[in-house]
Amino acid sequence: MSRRTSPCLWTPISPSGLVPCNRYKHACCAHGDSVYLLGGRESALLRDFWKYNVARNEWVELDCSGDESPDELEGHSMVAHQGCLYVFGGMIDSAYSERKTPLWLYDTGKDRWGQLQGRCWGLQNPEPVNRKGHSAVVFQSAMYIYGGYIDMKGSSQDFWKFDFDAREWSALKPAAGRARPGPRHGHSAVVHLDSMYLFGGLMGLREQRDFWRWSFSNHTWCTIKSHCGPPRLVGHSVGVFRDTMLLFGGGESQGSPNSALWKFSFASRSWEKLSALPGMPPPCKVHHCSTGLGPGFEPSSCAFAAGDEGPFGALERSSSWPFRMRRSSAPISRPDCPAGAMELDTFRTVGDVDCLEKQSNCQKRSAPCGSRAPGEEVSGSHRDSKEPGAKEESIVHHLPDLLLVTGGKPLGGQAGISLWMMTLTDL
Repeated sequence: MSRRTSPCLWTPISPSGLVPCNRYKHACCAHGDSVYLLGGRESALLRDFWKYNVARNEWVELDCSGDESPDELEGHSMVAHQGCLYVFGGMIDSAYSERKTPLWLYDTGKDRWGQLQGRCWGLQNPEPVNRKGHSAVVFQSAMYIYGGYIDMKGSSQDFWKFDFDAREWSALKPAAGRARPGPRHGHSAVVHLDSMYLFGGLMGLREQRDFWRWSFSNHTWCTIKSHCGPPRLVGHSVGVFRDTMLLFGGGESQGSPNSALWKFSFASRSWEKLSALPGMPPPCKVHHCSTGLGPGFEPSSCAFAAGDEGPFGALERSSSWPFRMRRSSAPISRPDCPAGAMELDTFRTVGDVDCLEKQSNCQKRSAPCGSRAPGEEVSGSHRDSKEPGAKEESIVHHLPDLLLVTGGKPLGGQAGISLWMMTLTDL
């Protein structure tokens, strides 16, 4: 008999200080204990870059104004690998963009952008052109790009590999006559073990609900059949949690966002629709971002570094830790909460903190789309720091497993970007 998951705990988060404006078709990715956010669209295209520190529940705006920085982007992708963020696609289509490789690198250690050009640029090896709504995943030391919408051509079925070490592109083509997902955009993709899993998206003008698996070892596609599961979707988000894939939101059309959360088991190849605790409905979102943080989410699932104090050790003494956790064999604060659940809420501490970021990142910025939380002071609100003894590279291991849902349509009337936290209550 299969074990069913307890209801999910959904909580809206109100960060302190300056926050990004609300948006959709942006890009997010996790690195360490932070989530990075780039671009997207509000009433117009945005060219801004933000870092959300989960431990401090604060946003910091980072520089994105130089010649090596990305342009205004929407429908782009962003992945992390060995301390660097790789951004691909999403440019405004023009004669200029056709001559420019839409790939940028951000070094998180040096806080510096760089425009990447392939070693074989202009020679025999081709490179992918600008596109939007594609998927991007990381496997070993390479990034894999599938599909996307290309101006004047429509949906694409291009499948590209970018080698991080050699900085070279190569096109992946399965054997002739074998089935493949076909052209699409607005779909999703994740990596688990030695495979990439791709779901849904738009093929032409029609949403899809097909589910595909790409084997990195065999270089073949196969379709995954199931009698139940999500409907036709576009603009949804996915993430790998332990031995499952979590799929959230999206819509059967771009104008009909939903709030469904689905779980796919890689072992049993079965879908389960997860429920929410009564009185805490998740948001209806399309073209949002979902980011998993904590040891249960890949690629953060790894052993503790040498010198770490084990789960929650350093942070139990830290006044900057914003999540209070309580495990109980009895119902926690509400009678509808299942036994063994974890309760999380946020709080803000008052006191002086050390600023570990560069001074330019700690100073007030006059961003046109930023906004302050009601009643917040400007002083200190841009600081991104941790108490001494809490290592940045290890804090992610002390986090509870959280799924953060950022932005998306409908935008609503929030002063800043919408940010929701989801916790599986049977952890």
